[in-house]
Amino acid sequence: MLDPAAPAAVHETLDPADLEGLRALAHRMVDDAFGDLTGLADRPVWRPFPEDLAPRFETPAPRTGVGVEAAYERYRTDVRPYLMGNDHPRFWGWYTGNGTMVGALGAFLAAAANPNLGGGNHAAVRVEQQVVRWCAELLGFPLDAGGLMVGGASMANLVGWTVARHVHAGVDVRAEDVAAMPEPLVAYASEEVHSCHKRSAELLGLGAHALRLIPTDDAYRIDLAALRRAIDEDRAAGRKPFLVVGNAGTINTGAIDDLDGIADLCAADGLRFHVDGAIGAMIGLAPALAPLMRGIERADSVALDLHKWMHVPFEAGMVLVRDADAQREAFATSPAYLAHAPRGLAGGATWLTDFGLELSRDFKALKVRLSWLDRGVDAYGRMMQRNVDQAHHLAARVEREPLLELMAPVGLDIVCFRVHPEGWSEERLDALNRELLMRSHESGVAVPSYTTLDGKYCLRVAIGNHRSTFADFDLFVDALLAMVPQIEA
Repeated sequence: MLDPAAPAAVHETLDPADLEGLRALAHRMVDDAFGDLTGLADRPVWRPFPEDLAPRFETPAPRTGVGVEAAYERYRTDVRPYLMGNDHPRFWGWYTGNGTMVGALGAFLAAAANPNLGGGNHAAVRVEQQVVRWCAELLGFPLDAGGLMVGGASMANLVGWTVARHVHAGVDVRAEDVAAMPEPLVAYASEEVHSCHKRSAELLGLGAHALRLIPTDDAYRIDLAALRRAIDEDRAAGRKPFLVVGNAGTINTGAIDDLDGIADLCAADGLRFHVDGAIGAMIGLAPALAPLMRGIERADSVALDLHKWMHVPFEAGMVLVRDADAQREAFATSPAYLAHAPRGLAGGATWLTDFGLELSRDFKALKVRLSWLDRGVDAYGRMMQRNVDQAHHLAARVEREPLLELMAPVGLDIVCFRVHPEGWSEERLDALNRELLMRSHESGVAVPSYTTLDGKYCLRVAIGNHRSTFADFDLFVDALLAMVPQIEA
């Protein structure tokens, strides 16, 4: 117990003792971040992490601090030079957006204010609701649709699956469990669907076998006739079809399923229709591309990744659910400590935690709102159209080069190809292209990624990059071709 006669203890806080000094350092941080964009194209895309720096990341937790200036210097020397490189104009690996400086400033403002978006009656909740409504508007969804910002499309897809399971379980699956369901549920997606859907089936207790993978056509789109047969077979076997996942841009090739056709089938059979739009959901912003997305407005739910082709800094996933009540019923809980109040901070008609898994939620929507108010969403559509044009430019270059082979039709902005010297065995071709991928990364010239199509390893160039120029792709191909003789020798 404290002695009231003792001298008052010094009040300790985590606020800086020298506020002006931190302000000056913060200005330097911003200057450095903007400076990092200068001459970006002339620097390597990626640099290997030096092994001699590894011991600096293996030290015990600091019991006393070194001060923010020293901590920042360690970031500049030990971390910043060896990051992923996805801010570079020749980063085309996996599917990773560039981000923008306006979005980064939005993330800073959100973190500086630091509100919790679980619920309550405050402006940050209104911002997220507005961004959800904007996305609903852009996809042709009802403006009163449910929705939520999440870390990424993997979580957004899980939310879509959870709502579908809740609607079709046949029992109160939240009060009981999946073992109480009268029939096992079955979902369907093409063989090209992202692996997170398998995880969703597993996490919801349905088992990986509950996701039935359907063959694709020559353009890697779901075969609707095969889907129809699979649904009929499962019904005849006593299983309950409940969900079809359509791809609005597959992760391997960017293929877009016939979303209108899937919507027709789901409407006729009473199934939920979910669209994985992590890559392409927003291509309607490019007028020439909008017809490719016809049918997405008929989905029951859509997963989006605004940190991909919309270039919001990570993390910025979103799920839209046509029926907000169904989304709320799948997740909402009402413990006494989260009871809504008629007035005060605990008021507000909507608590966002009732629409997903998380109670502690950061202010993701601010960087979206700031970015879109800055440039307008049509600017993003122009970037998308340019990336698609660049994909066709690269594919045309591949087809002109005797040593290169296009491995799949160009889907949206993804080009899959390989180097194919005449007479080489498949095993040797795989080894060659794997080595070319690593040399491309290690040289710093470009970062493509990789996949396997029809059992053949190939390079995969995903062009969701607002900084890429047409010349960057010719530079990459020239560098790649120059590497081949070195490996053959």
